Parts: sequence; C-alpha cells; structure tokens
Amino acid sequence: MTPTLVREHLAHAGSAPPRVNPRKRARDWSEIQERMLLPLHETVHERLEVGPGTRLLGLGCGSGLALLLAAAKGATVTGLDSRPEHLALARERLDPDGPLDARLVQTDSPADAADDDTPSYTLVTAYETVGALDDSDDLGDTLAAALPLAARGAAVVLAGWGPPERCATSTVLRVAAKLAEPRHGWRPARRDDLEEVALRAGLKPDGSGRVACPFGYADTDSAVRGLVSTGLFDAAIAATDRKQVGKELTESLHPYRRPDGTVWMPNVFRYLIARVP
Repeated sequence: MTPTLVREHLAHAGSAPPRVNPRKRARDWSEIQERMLLPLHETVHERLEVGPGTRLLGLGCGSGLALLLAAAKGATVTGLDSRPEHLALARERLDPDGPLDARLVQTDSPADAADDDTPSYTLVTAYETVGALDDSDDLGDTLAAALPLAARGAAVVLAGWGPPERCATSTVLRVAAKLAEPRHGWRPARRDDLEEVALRAGLKPDGSGRVACPFGYADTDSAVRGLVSTGLFDAAIAATDRKQVGKELTESLHPYRRPDGTVWMPNVFRYLIARVP
C-alpha cells in the first residue's frame, strides 16, 4: 500500500512525526496516492464477486476508496481507522446518510466496532501492504481480533508488495531505509509474508494473485507528496527532516521522469485470500 502506495497503515496507533501535517498528508493520500491501488481493489472485488449480499469490513480503511468501490456494487461496508483526518475524507466520499450502505468507525481495534445488531461479515480486507515495514505482528494481532466479527468461511484479503525486481518503487523506498533507524526502515517484501501473517492470525490461505499497480504522477512534486503520504517515510522524517527526505526522494525519482515531466514507476502487488475457519 498499503496494504495502499504503500502502506495505508492499519495499526495507526502511533502519531505522525512532529514534522508531518496529518491533514495535509491525509489529503495528499486521498487525492494522489490512494488511486494507485485501484487495480488491486478491482481485481479482488471481481474475484470474490463483491456485490449485494457482501458484508465487508475494511481494516485501516483510510479515506475509503476501496469501500466506495464495494458499496457502489451493492455491498454493505464498514470501515475502521484510527486517524480522524482520513475518516473525515472517507465520510465525504461515502456519506453514511446517503444512498450507500456504509458505516465508519474511528478505532484501531476491531472489537470496538462490534455491534450485536450487525450480521457477521462475509469479507474482511486489510490493504496495509505487508512487507513494507517489519510490523506484520501488529497486523496479525488486528486480524485475529477481527475474526469473531466474521462468518465462518468468510474471505480475508491481505496485500503486499511484489518481488522487488518487479517494483520500480522499491529503489525509491530505499531512501526510507537509508535515512531511518534500521529497525524502523523499509524492507523488501519476502515471498511468504502474507501467508505468515494469515497463519499467525489463525486463517487458512485459499489462493493468491498478482496485480500490476503502476505509480503515475503529474510531476515530481506530486510524486514526493504522494509517497510521503503513505507513512513509509515517517521514520526517515523523524530522524532527519521533511526537507531532507524531499530532496533525497526527488533525486531517487529522476530515473522515472518522462520527457513531459510526469513520473511513472511500474509495480506489481500481491494479494492473498484466506478463510476464517
């Protein structure tokens, strides 16, 4: 992500670094970066036949693009996220009082969203991009906490970066690893990241796939803003400053600039479908 892109981080319990403006970053995420995972969301929805009768729980829903796509197909959606800035944008999109069947809850714990009047969910999504940072333990714990809300046999979808050699953005993300403390920096995805998280949460893997999700930006400034909005560079910003990170990112993006000034980075994302036992 990411999971969106990036890492639209599910365990957003920690606050943003003091040099990051949460409102600006949320807006950059929704206007620039979130759409980069649109092919992933559409592929997952098509494979799982999301539509009327689907009851979807979106963990770390961010500003709600994936929920909007599902709701437009007739699904009943609930989105959880601990960041008020992102949820405010999701509410603008989904309008809980409008024609779409949507519910949004500010929380980082699925248990806080339990509702005796709500039927069990048939689909749970966690689009934090597993493997972007070494925080899969937190995601596994959150998934385990969400399982009591899901029906037996419900699908749970995890997402992560594909092989580094097929993700041009991996070279740019090394800036985060270089500038941040080693234990907080970015790392390339490992082959079994998704399966390890699923098994740790008590889920049964039931298929996977890969989707091309290129990152395309109008210019270098948009690319820097979009990438910073993912949260992947938070540790680097905290260790240095926003200006230094922006400078390093701009330099790393140079190979992906086109003659017209746009930035284009081909990427592949992987998703895993697991089942609630």
